[in-house]
Amino acid sequence: MTEAPPGARLSPATARNRQPILHVLKPRLPEAARVLEIASGAGEHAVYLAQHLPGVTWRPSDPDEEARTSIAAWRGQAGLPNLADPLALDAADPATWPGDPVDAIVCINMIHISPWAATEGLMAGAGRLLARGGKLFLYGPYIESDLPTAPSNLAFDASLKARNPAWGLRDLADVDALAAARGLGRIERIAMPANNLIVVFQKG
Repeated sequence: MTEAPPGARLSPATARNRQPILHVLKPRLPEAARVLEIASGAGEHAVYLAQHLPGVTWRPSDPDEEARTSIAAWRGQAGLPNLADPLALDAADPATWPGDPVDAIVCINMIHISPWAATEGLMAGAGRLLARGGKLFLYGPYIESDLPTAPSNLAFDASLKARNPAWGLRDLADVDALAAARGLGRIERIAMPANNLIVVFQKG
């Protein structure tokens, strides 16, 4: 494991899921894609993915100042020319979104650990910023009405709601409907380890 630089945070979950996420993203991103990552957290995904996708310009973001400090610390250690400074972006606040179009937006483990307004803002921002044919990648656990929910995910959902009633696993049908209202159609559902999914939306 890489030693964390001063000011950086470590997330054990990142070490477990970063390679499977890369495996999904690599064949689905244009070689020179402009990618905006929403809710980058500690920044470890940003560094790992930018390192393994050297043609892609990766722009991390997070509303939390401590998270941005961590992202900047990891970025400084990595010295990657394709990894940009982190943005102070709150998905629910349109005023914090950049104006430049992007080819893809990636959001890892945010939707269930944030109020629904953040998902509404994410879809609105994706609808504005994505170029035609651009893709939105969402990683995390979901509830699907036509499929049984894993007991571990039900327990996780209960623990999230106990911490904050505005949090919790979202019904994928609700996410689909929100995306469709912003001109984004779901084109893939990809099963991931530990009962997670990557769902891919494309701008029409």
